[in-house]
Amino acid sequence: MRIVVVGAVESTVAAIEALLESQTAPAAVVTLPRKALGRHSDAIDISQAVSATLPIIYAEDVNSAPIVAEVRQLNPDIIFIVGWSQVCKAPFREAARLGCIGFHPSLLPKLRGRAVIPWTILTHQQETGASFFWVDDGIDTGDILRQQRFRLRNDETARSLYDRQRSAIRELIPQIVNDFHQGVATRTPQDHDHATYCARRRPQDGKIDWHADAAGVLTFIRAVGDPYPGAFTTMDGERLSIWTARPYADSHRYIGLPGQIQTLTTGGFVVRCGNGECVEVTKWTTPADRKIARHAVLGEAE
Repeated sequence: MRIVVVGAVESTVAAIEALLESQTAPAAVVTLPRKALGRHSDAIDISQAVSATLPIIYAEDVNSAPIVAEVRQLNPDIIFIVGWSQVCKAPFREAARLGCIGFHPSLLPKLRGRAVIPWTILTHQQETGASFFWVDDGIDTGDILRQQRFRLRNDETARSLYDRQRSAIRELIPQIVNDFHQGVATRTPQDHDHATYCARRRPQDGKIDWHADAAGVLTFIRAVGDPYPGAFTTMDGERLSIWTARPYADSHRYIGLPGQIQTLTTGGFVVRCGNGECVEVTKWTTPADRKIARHAVLGEAE
């Protein structure tokens, strides 16, 4: 069976690895050129992450006539689209004899659209999952081929949820390939009346609102961290990226402004939030490893 994979993120690599482990090496991988990687928050250089023997096709627009023609020449049976935000139009999809299969990190029809992993955490979803579906003219609207569901943990982070999605990809792709081999690949229409939609997020949307309560700040930091650009604030006008934080038990001891650094700890520093509770920041980055200043008010220059 001839398979082409389209994508430019870590999940794309998981799909490729799953195919290789199933003794089904992709005929080619379509991915972004290096010059375009910076335009996407979680894009990676696929050529550095997979075997050098895999043919790579670089494309900024998979719907362009030259790319469609190049993929058609490969005579693929299936095209897997995993980690590619552009809508794939009919001429591209029709290059695959059996169909074009997309991946989406939610239980479709819930949470269609963009930035699904951050929105899953930000909206306090209790259950989510992974969906493979038949790509059609809509955005994440096609019939479901296979799904895997799982519960969210209370301390779920963007990284942990992303990794769970990659594990789901590794489990589901061999099953899907076998479905096609056996001629039993199914189509279950989505219930469009129950669809919800996630908006695109931008790097600047990672700005922390210190007037939110401590629980909200902690959820926000967990939701937008690695592999995404991360939560951030400013200290004296310079960017301070915050990657991990935790509740602080002695909040009642400190009085100050929202965003004010109350004290330094052996593991980091303590910041007051809008409801009077504090969080302890445990992993952060600053330009030139600048020292954290006690009583500085974070975000003050924003």
